[in-house]
Amino acid sequence: MDAEDYRRTSYEAWVAMAPGWERWRAQLEESLAPVRKWLITELAPRPGETVLELSAGPGDTGFAAAAIVGEQGRLISTDFSPDMVEVARRRGAELGLENVDYRVVDAERIELDADSVDGVLCQSGYMLMADPAAALSETRRVLRASGRLALSVWSAPERNPWAAIGGRFLVERGHMPPPEPGAPGIFSMASEERARALLEGAGFTAVRMQEVPVRWAFRSLDEYESWVTEVAGAFAMVVRGLPEDERKALRSQLNDAFTPFATNGGYELPGVALCAVAS
Repeated sequence: MDAEDYRRTSYEAWVAMAPGWERWRAQLEESLAPVRKWLITELAPRPGETVLELSAGPGDTGFAAAAIVGEQGRLISTDFSPDMVEVARRRGAELGLENVDYRVVDAERIELDADSVDGVLCQSGYMLMADPAAALSETRRVLRASGRLALSVWSAPERNPWAAIGGRFLVERGHMPPPEPGAPGIFSMASEERARALLEGAGFTAVRMQEVPVRWAFRSLDEYESWVTEVAGAFAMVVRGLPEDERKALRSQLNDAFTPFATNGGYELPGVALCAVAS
């Protein structure tokens, strides 16, 4: 798939996922809380600053920064899916935030002036972009000289069974092609070497990385399947399109593979995010 085809299908997927991200927002916020805390701590926004969030989804990470920059500061909450932007807008209204601008923004072509923001947040975004190098270069362009970027991507597949197991089964059953090296995807920036090379190639000179563990809790396999089909982007679109017999076969494989993660109340699947702060 060439870059333009990928951008189109990715856009369609994330428009389709917006309702699910709104429904599952509280669960996503809870599961990703350790990553959000790390990003906000390392970005260290200050009162009066302007913070840009890319690939904001429902917006919770950026909203944590908005509370810190205060009335004299500003959060620019963005996503390339207009439906996701509306999800964030509704959540911001619930929280009573008045210092947030909501915009549809393609991170590879950020429509902001150079040297115009003090900090950039991007949680689980760059790895899914058609050209993360271009997006990171754009990030560096809009940051002021003293500006900071705090980002997260997902670490290696074996560290993230919540995503890797189902993806492996779909590949094995011929419903998805094996991931191509360097192609966008959930694990495309899983290695510190690749993530650092992309950041340094974009002009960031100070880069520090840290792994942050998370836990995904599900009450049942049914709940996990519902979650996957409503929030998991391109993966969800594949699962939604499976015939019923293939969905049953996939469920049987998942039931066996998830046995080690069973708890009295369902399943608890571990994950590891690779987080970075750069300037």
